[in-house]
Amino acid sequence: MTDTWTILLTLLIGVLIIWHYTCRNLNYFKDRGIPHVSPLPLFGNMARIVFRYKSFREGIHEIYNFNQDAKYIGFFDFGSPVVIMRDLELIKTVTSKSFDNFPDHKMLADEVPDEIFTKNLFALKGQQWKDMRTLLSPSFTSSKMKTLFKLIKESTSNLIDNLKARSSESTEFAMRDVLTRHTNDVIMTSAFGLSVDSLKDKNNDFFTTGQEATNFSGARSVKFFLLRIFPTLSRLMNVRLWSDKTVKFYKDIVKTTIAVRDAKGIVRPDMLQLMMQARDGSKTVKLTNDDMTAHAFIFYFGGFDTTSLLMCFAVHEVAVNPEVHEKLQAEVDEVLEKCGGDVTYEALHAMSYLDNVVNETLRLHAPAPMVDRLCSQPFELPPAQPGLKPFLVEPGMILWLPIDAIQRDPKYWEDPEKFDPDRFGEKRKSNFDPATFIPFGIGPRACIGNRFALMETKLAIFELLANFNITACSKTIDPIRLSRASFVAYIEGGAWLNLEPRN
Repeated sequence: MTDTWTILLTLLIGVLIIWHYTCRNLNYFKDRGIPHVSPLPLFGNMARIVFRYKSFREGIHEIYNFNQDAKYIGFFDFGSPVVIMRDLELIKTVTSKSFDNFPDHKMLADEVPDEIFTKNLFALKGQQWKDMRTLLSPSFTSSKMKTLFKLIKESTSNLIDNLKARSSESTEFAMRDVLTRHTNDVIMTSAFGLSVDSLKDKNNDFFTTGQEATNFSGARSVKFFLLRIFPTLSRLMNVRLWSDKTVKFYKDIVKTTIAVRDAKGIVRPDMLQLMMQARDGSKTVKLTNDDMTAHAFIFYFGGFDTTSLLMCFAVHEVAVNPEVHEKLQAEVDEVLEKCGGDVTYEALHAMSYLDNVVNETLRLHAPAPMVDRLCSQPFELPPAQPGLKPFLVEPGMILWLPIDAIQRDPKYWEDPEKFDPDRFGEKRKSNFDPATFIPFGIGPRACIGNRFALMETKLAIFELLANFNITACSKTIDPIRLSRASFVAYIEGGAWLNLEPRN
């Protein structure tokens, strides 16, 4: 009987501790008079996202539109109070003018204990981040991108050859799968210096490991939410997002490649070589093999999924908007004629309508629905609405910048759900505030790899339209839909399109 009471008492204490831990902040915004959405115990405002009633993007849109007159809104990321920023001037202030008050990321950077993630540029904080950003920035300049252009072009040529060969059997393609395999090969050659053909060798280790590493559904989704809700307990339980096998796979690639290049003096125009040069040239920061693995992994993580999604959204929009297809293909043909059938780096980046199409894709389908900033020094926000008091943001507080919601806000964009590349043309692009178009973030913490992603995407679209007419097919779902089954964006139905070879 005594043992039973002991067990019951222990359970009761455990429940009370969890209840206190998850409910202790639920009156945070109410006590401070901040407009906010009423939270639930444990889940905060994340319940409908966790239980798949809404996607992460939809959830952020809902909060963003909760009070359209407020400069910012209170929100609960499970038990943590978060401020969702709505006012453009405040967004510019916290990301640029007052960057020293908000220099770091919080989401994932603190929760995920995996070494392969904590050492990358996204997760680093403070002086460590500044030193590493300074060290790596020269690797992402326009001149360095030009050296990578040839590698990307070789992979893109392989993509076209594969699609042409397969089109004799069927011209209908699941573009999500095709373009994910393509971006895998681009990243492997550009970041790790390895030649892979995932379109031909469908089950190669590099692609299957990449799929496993970037899949945030199933067990990894549960682990992700555990790390977000109970970070301390998850660490005690040694919860890891990536298996030892996956981590070892990428560490071995980097370690072996560096050893061979150092021993034989091999120089190759890829990201790993650029990091090796940064390693040897810096007197203040020394890049270890583990550091380079972490940076290469986050580069791969972003490129494998995010860039292939951007490509997929772009070709889908081109296919379902015939007037866009016609105009862009005419520009492609004109450039091909000027270049003698072989597009150059300079010619690709001079294409104004292609740039407009990619920008409009980034606006309508932002790669990330939000980015965050972590407060390091006290900062006072003005009243959220007239008649309310200013709000003191304390160190440790998190701000979210709702990129996707801002880029679809009818307050800033006319007919925001329409795909209209001409928004970014010379006549109209001066009509919008730059802070309403921030697909790669804003301020010093903006994505360092945006040039690479844009170059890779533009080249793929260029070559596809040079060689195929892209149209909707019987399996095409329009408008395109995102799955609610994962924290990261997945396209439902595989994004099928018809690729008809051109003469």
